[in-house]
Formats: sequence, structure tokens, C-alpha cells
Amino acid sequence: MDFVAGAIGGVCGVAVGYPLDTVKVKIQTEPKYRGIWHCVWDTYRRERVWGFYRGLSLPVCTVSLVSSVSFGTYRHCLAHICRFRYGSTDIKPAKTDITLSGFASGLVRVFLTSPTEVAKVRLQTQTQQRRPSASWPSAVPPACPAPPASSGPGPKYRGPLHCLATVAREEGLRGLYKGSSALLFRDGHSFATYFLSYTILCEQLTPTGRSQPDVLGVLVAGGCAGVLAWAVATPMDVIKSRLQADGQGRRRYRGLLHCVVSSVREEGPRVLFKGLTLNCCRAFPVNMVVFVTYEAVLGLTRGLST
Repeated sequence: MDFVAGAIGGVCGVAVGYPLDTVKVKIQTEPKYRGIWHCVWDTYRRERVWGFYRGLSLPVCTVSLVSSVSFGTYRHCLAHICRFRYGSTDIKPAKTDITLSGFASGLVRVFLTSPTEVAKVRLQTQTQQRRPSASWPSAVPPACPAPPASSGPGPKYRGPLHCLATVAREEGLRGLYKGSSALLFRDGHSFATYFLSYTILCEQLTPTGRSQPDVLGVLVAGGCAGVLAWAVATPMDVIKSRLQADGQGRRRYRGLLHCVVSSVREEGPRVLFKGLTLNCCRAFPVNMVVFVTYEAVLGLTRGLST
């Protein structure tokens, strides 16, 4: 049931957070944006509301599987560690056990998410011009004028599946796993932080005499766990997005280290924290929904089985 509950929670979470994820990816990969609101306005001006949902269909189709694997792997790893170390799964796990299980969960999901992340990032960073309308207050810098709607060819990718097929044809199988090294660093550490912080916060928010927190406690613990996880993940998330967006036109980066060095040299150390505020703002409501849904489904199945 951990797999089922994780799947349902993941779908609810992506429905809440996708528009902000699009803005986050654009800020991380396109230096022309001066901030969150500039990116929001420019995306809306060029592509209207649809621009915030580019590439959504693939994550919706795959997130249930990925979230299911994440939560299921975490619970099963934790059970095996407890059985190996203590001889029983009923023993309260140590913080180290939780951290290792969360880390394993993050590593496993990389093999499933890398191709969908490539398609998502390529579609999110692919703009489709509309008839010019009111410009951003203070205007876009003259060095980056918006081209007219009629100029240039149409979008390269027509949708998630077409994007995956095009990347595989032009860049081979390696193209579908571009940025996976950064994704490994991002998800391993962030999921260790994610599950550890959620467990600790739940313990702190559980009323005396009860075994688990109430709904408000789960909402707060889930939201805070998501914020802490993204605070850890953002530097590698920036690099991951840049590596995966690379390939649309002339390639800029030769690998993870080259991307880190080039990005820091050109834009300063602050580039590694691009989108941090947005990540944290998005993470709180998304993970509130993920965990409260996850716990509700588990609670429902426990009630039905007794």
C-alpha cells in the first residue's frame, strides 16, 4: 500500500506545483529573466496560460509510477534495514536508517525520471511566440528583443513523446539520460533530507499519548520537509536543468563539472541558487498535499483491513 499511497500523493502534488516548476526551469536555464515576476509576465505575454503547462502530460502519466517507487522503495529499504539490524520491523528505526533509506529512494527514481525530466525541460524552455502585447514594465532589455510572431520556424518539439523520439534520434540513448549525474547528486541527498526531516517533524508534532500527528501536523511536516529537501537540491537542480536543456542548437557544456565551472564563472556563485525561492514556495504546498494524501490513503487502507 506504500506504493499505491505514494502514487496517489504524487499525482496530487504535480497538479499543484507544475506551473511554478515551469517558471523555475525557465529562470534556471535562461539568463534573460531578471526575477520570478519577470519570467511569469514574459511567459504569459508570449504563450498565455498554456505556457505554464508545457510538458505536463508526461509528468502526469509517469509521476504516479515515480512517486510510487520513491515511497515504496523508502519503506521497503527501511523495513529490510530494521530487520537486518534489529531482527524486527516493529523496532523504531534510527535516524541513520531513515537517511540511508531516503538516499536509496532518491537513487532508484533517477533511472525512471531522467528521460521524462529531459522532455519536460526541453518543452518548458521551448517558447512559442504570440502576437506582441503589453510588455513587461521597464521593458525587456534592448539586447533581448522579442522576435515577431511570424518570424522563425515553429516549435521543434510537438509534445512529450515527439520530444523523446527526437532526442533519441538526434542524440542517442545518452541524450535521454543527459544530466543524470547531476540528477543522482540532487535526488540522493534531497530525498535523504526529505524523509529524515519529515520523520523528525512528525515526532515533534505528535500530541502526547498518540502515535502519529493530526492532519495539521502532517501538513506542516510535509511542507517543511519539502522546503528543506529543495534547499539541499537546488544547486544540482540548476546544473541538471542546464545540462538537459543543452542540445537545443549549439551545445555549451561538456559535462557536469564543465557546466558548474562555466555557470559560476559567467554568472557568479549565486547562479547555483537560481530558483531557490521559487522551489521553496512551490515545495511547501506541493508536499503538504503529497504527504497528507499519502497518510490518508494508508489510514484508509488500515481502517478497511481491520
